[in-house]
Amino acid sequence: MDTATQMRPGRARCRVAPAVLALLESARHGLLGASEEINPGARYVAAHLAALRAAAAVVAARPATETGSRRKALKSVWELLPRVEPALAEWAAFFAAGARKRAAAEAGLPKAVSAHEADELLKDAETFLSLAEEALGVTAQPLLPLRSAG
Repeated sequence: MDTATQMRPGRARCRVAPAVLALLESARHGLLGASEEINPGARYVAAHLAALRAAAAVVAARPATETGSRRKALKSVWELLPRVEPALAEWAAFFAAGARKRAAAEAGLPKAVSAHEADELLKDAETFLSLAEEALGVTAQPLLPLRSAG
């Protein structure tokens, strides 16, 4: 069987491919890592990438139908997301706008993002992941922080 069944209270059963569930889980892990990150740039990058994985899960679960005989040029997940889940269009625009800032933070530019910006993006990414899971009808299981045994 290539899909997993998830139940949400008050919703009908939905089938979600394991690859989609893996992207959502990866996004959850990314948010956990971001929340533990001390460096604002690294926290911003991790939160943005977690949101990217959540968006990829929605796009993978609901592929857009191509109208032409040839596929058009490759698009970013932020361009594809509004086509497959219009309710997340504003979020797609928001995260697409932050891509340059993420690239600057990834490049190690010291003033690319402030601690406040990183904290706000982390909150926004958490909200977005929850909305993506809701759109897919997937019940989220928040990850508990792991503590070392030392």
